Amino acid sequence: MPQPHPNRMPAFFISHGGGPWPWMADWRLEFTPLEASLAKLPAQLPARPKAVLVISGHWESSSFSVMSAARPPMVYDYHGFPQDTYEITYPAPGAPNLAARCAELIAQAELPTRPDPDMGFDHGTFVPMAVMYPKADIPLLQISLRHGYDPAEHLRMGRALTPLREEGVVIIGSGLSYHNLALFGPAAKDPSEQFDSWLHRALALPKEARNSALLNWEQAPAAHICHAKEDHLAPIFAALGAAENEPATRIYHQKNIFGGVTASGYRFG
Repeated sequence: MPQPHPNRMPAFFISHGGGPWPWMADWRLEFTPLEASLAKLPAQLPARPKAVLVISGHWESSSFSVMSAARPPMVYDYHGFPQDTYEITYPAPGAPNLAARCAELIAQAELPTRPDPDMGFDHGTFVPMAVMYPKADIPLLQISLRHGYDPAEHLRMGRALTPLREEGVVIIGSGLSYHNLALFGPAAKDPSEQFDSWLHRALALPKEARNSALLNWEQAPAAHICHAKEDHLAPIFAALGAAENEPATRIYHQKNIFGGVTASGYRFG
């Protein structure tokens, strides 16, 4: 695969962990390797980013909606956690001009899009960003998944956003390589290891074979056990599309999360 331009930002597929884990001592300990990986992510960039664009597994819409607020609110899209986790703030500025640019690029790719002036930062965004950029001083916005999670559409959406990487924008697909809330503990060990191993092999393939493997992810071992609903896998297609000519490097790998789960994260470029 060709070498990336030295000023081009990489794209990422990251795990955002479980709920508001950095604010809960026992869960934070569980995700120590993830925290270390996210904290190191800024050092992998060629420069300080002008903005961070996140495609989160926690926001989906009938189109590829683009967060357009100048000061996005918080979205506490989790349940049953301590009260103080519903008072977390991550006051990063939005990026209305970049939002308009994103919508334009997506529309040029003949995909449906619209601005969303009301959407705020969900925990697929503010949780990893609080570890990566705790000062909340980088402009930040999100683009939604589209209902149905069509892998080819999400790949095209990511591909449409590729020019942003040479404009100082970091593109992050935020999900989980394993996401089955009904299956944790020892029962998750074998299926999550099987799918994780397949994903690692698939991402090491040449471009066309890699795209084909990911687009046909349902044929992977334990695919629908690991992703009964593929909302947390879909962000990888956007990240892949934004950097489909560049190699993937595993930047996070953890086993036995909550007693069984294996999960990984990747940098493209």
